[in-house]
Amino acid sequence: MPKLAPLTKLILTAAVSVWALCIPTVSGMFMLTGAQILLLLLYRPSGKQIKAVGGLLIFAGLLTGIQYVFGSSLVFSAMSGLKMFAMSQVFVFLLATTRLQDLTAALVSQCRIPYEYAFMFTSALRFVPDFLEESKAVREAQACRGYVFRGNPLKRLMDYVAIVEPLVLRAISRSETMAMSLELRGFGRRGRRQFTSDVAISGCDYVAMLFMLGLTIALAALRMSA
Repeated sequence: MPKLAPLTKLILTAAVSVWALCIPTVSGMFMLTGAQILLLLLYRPSGKQIKAVGGLLIFAGLLTGIQYVFGSSLVFSAMSGLKMFAMSQVFVFLLATTRLQDLTAALVSQCRIPYEYAFMFTSALRFVPDFLEESKAVREAQACRGYVFRGNPLKRLMDYVAIVEPLVLRAISRSETMAMSLELRGFGRRGRRQFTSDVAISGCDYVAMLFMLGLTIALAALRMSA
């Protein structure tokens, strides 16, 4: 499997969202989501990444079922769930196959985004797995103290305040620590930044970009003629 540059994967992330909005049929959406899963499998994902895709599939099924129960047609409900899955799963592919430092380097050196904004974006992505792990740890700690999440959906929703509150406090503490660390390292000083990450674009990237451009134009034309 050729290794695509981070910039190509960023373009793919945006392109998949456009394709999901343009594809008018359920069969076309199944082809798009199936191609995404196949592409991710070619990169040999870890168990956590496979679980993330499985969780997105479950959520897509729930979204489809809720819309169908509340009066939407089966086709419309299926399209909504598939579009959500396609737009979300491509981010799993991006995070599973790209180092965050490479992503930062591509945003700054190739997309010409200011380093502060690129760092803020990748830092938010970096803390998503930590946030999920902390939520699991807090829930297990509450369970050890005898806190049981049972009852009707409204009661269970209110019970989650016991998880959200310590998570917010830990997030604030972590953000303050990170802010002090960045200030001590001189974050925000002007000057030319250099990166050791190799984010150069190869021939395979140009071929992939041309393919994405052609497919986007074809789907947009199909959408406008429909």
